[in-house]
Amino acid sequence: MTVLPEIMALKERMSKDIIGQSKILDYLLVGMLSNGNVLVEGLPGLAKTRAIKALSNNLECDFNRIQFTPDITSGDIVGREIYIKPEGSQAEGVFKFNKGPVFANVVLADEVNRAPPRSQNALLEAMEERQVTIASVSHKVPDLFMVMATMNPATQEGTFAMPEAQMDRFLLHISVDYPTEEAEVDVVRLIRQEQSQKARLASKDSKQKVERILTKQETIFAARAELDVVPVPPEIERYMVDLIFATRYPERYTYELRSFILVGASPRASLAIDRTARAHAWLHGRKEVTVEDVQAMLKGVLRHRIKRGQRAIEHRITADDIVQEIIELVPTPAKRAEMEKKKREKATHAVDK
Repeated sequence: MTVLPEIMALKERMSKDIIGQSKILDYLLVGMLSNGNVLVEGLPGLAKTRAIKALSNNLECDFNRIQFTPDITSGDIVGREIYIKPEGSQAEGVFKFNKGPVFANVVLADEVNRAPPRSQNALLEAMEERQVTIASVSHKVPDLFMVMATMNPATQEGTFAMPEAQMDRFLLHISVDYPTEEAEVDVVRLIRQEQSQKARLASKDSKQKVERILTKQETIFAARAELDVVPVPPEIERYMVDLIFATRYPERYTYELRSFILVGASPRASLAIDRTARAHAWLHGRKEVTVEDVQAMLKGVLRHRIKRGQRAIEHRITADDIVQEIIELVPTPAKRAEMEKKKREKATHAVDK
C-alpha cells in the first residue's frame, strides 16, 4: 500500500499557508523525499521562511531556525564543548558537548549568505555526512534531517558570495519571484485572517482550540523507500547524463552555448537529477521516470551548478536561460531514436547505390 495519499495530504495542508508560491512546496517535498538540502533564493518577503515553517508545522519533527549574520560563528551553528567542573570538588572537570541548533530534523538557515564563508562552511559536514565532528568526536544529526537555506540575491548589500563547492552541496536551488496580483490579494486576506485568529486565541474567554494533523516521520521514510524503487529506463538515464554533459562540453552543440558557460556541473548534478526526477515521478503517480520528470527538475538541479561566462553576464543571460537552451538542444530519447533511424536509412541507401 502506497503512502502517496498521505504525502499529498501534507502538501494540501502546506498549501493553505502558502499562496502564490506553489513551486516552493513542490521543491521542498522533492528535497525532503530525496533526502537532500534545498537552497531558496529571492527577495525578502516572498514566503521563503514561511514555506519551511509550513513544512515543519505539519510534520512530526523538531525545527530550528538559524539567523545568519556577519558575526555568527561555527559554534553558534553546530555547538560547543563546555568545560564543567563541580563546584567545591577537587576532581578534574570534564568537557561536555552542548549541541547547537543544527541538531534538528528541519533546519532553516535564514539568509545564509549574510554570513562569511567560514561560518557558512559549518553546515557542510552536517549536510553531506549527516554528522558534526567536534574535538575528533563525531555527533550524528537525526535520521530525518534537511537544511533549507534562504539566500538574498547576491546583488544586495551585505551579502557574501557562496563558493561553488559549497553551492554544489545543495540538491536543489529554487528561485522565487513576486506573486501575481490576484495571489497577493489572497496573501493579504490570509495574513489578516491569521492575525484575527491569533487575537481570538489570545483572549482569556476564548475556548477555541486549533487541532493539527501531523504527518509522522515514518511516513517520510516509507515514501523514500517507495521512490527508491521507481525505475529509470536506460534511455532516460542516457538523456539525464547527456543534459549534464552539455554543461561541460557545450561546444558539442553550439558556439553560443559554449560562450555562455564558464564551468559546467559536477557529477553531483547527475546524482541529483536522478534522485529528484524519481521523486517527481512518484509524486505524480507515475510508475517510471519520464522525460517530463527530468525536465521539470533540471533548472532546480543546475541553477546553482553552472558558472556563467562573461558573455552571458554582459548579455544578461541567466542560468535558467542557459538550462532552457540545453533542454532545447539536447535530443530527447524519442528524438535520438528518430535521428539514429535516419542515419541507418541514409547508410543503407548509400550502400544500395
